[in-house]
Amino acid sequence: MIPDNPRILLTNDDGIRAHGLKSLEKIARELSDDIWIVAPHEEQSGAGRSLTLHQPLRVRQWDERRFSVTGTPTDCVLMGIQDLIPDRQPDLVLSGVNRGQNIAEDVTFSGTVAGAMQGMQLGIPSVALSQAYGFKIDSTIHWETAETYAAPILRRLFDLKWPEHVLINVNFPDCPPDDVTEVEVTRQGQRDQHILHAKKRTDPRGVDYYWLDFHGKLSNPPEGVDLKAIYDGKISVTPLHMDLTHGETLGNLKSMLGGVPPKS
Repeated sequence: MIPDNPRILLTNDDGIRAHGLKSLEKIARELSDDIWIVAPHEEQSGAGRSLTLHQPLRVRQWDERRFSVTGTPTDCVLMGIQDLIPDRQPDLVLSGVNRGQNIAEDVTFSGTVAGAMQGMQLGIPSVALSQAYGFKIDSTIHWETAETYAAPILRRLFDLKWPEHVLINVNFPDCPPDDVTEVEVTRQGQRDQHILHAKKRTDPRGVDYYWLDFHGKLSNPPEGVDLKAIYDGKISVTPLHMDLTHGETLGNLKSMLGGVPPKS
């Protein structure tokens, strides 16, 4: 159960200046006035659960409760909880609002999900929030959709004591608030095709280089998964956890490999 007027730590992977972080602060202030922000100094999209281990972390303080860190979202949550926020730890970690959805296999390399995962690992209820948008450069991002629905959804979640090893991944569809059809509690989906590819280019000196790009092709997902919900204009709410063990294969391996190790 989240207390009234909770202490909330905000982070993201788009950086301290990102529009989505402004949206997240607006959302959080509907829930509390005890808001702390610790976000990457520069964009860290795709950073996943990475830590900064081979160079120092430097902190810039923007005001009494706003900091940026020269590291990843995971670094930021660690620094915020263990060092930058005084007296007591946060009651809640919110990560986002990400510029773009974090669904299906995206969650494994998402810095937004990683920020929430680090809060979860430290025993704090944590939620990742993302706003879907189109692949075109001039696509409109409907931040107002996340801003409209996030706080009411979070209040509902506060009434649910979800397990300590679970984080909640919330994705808002690519449409205005009035076009959202419903909230759907979903499973993590899986795309039926790869959307990332390395695009070959040549620099002014004639040297080839590569830039990762998105195909932007839609999958054909089944009902009940995050992909399908977002395609259908629904808000997707997915409980995630860190245990990546595949149960069926675990049982098969035990029957084949359990016991004395084979020598031939």
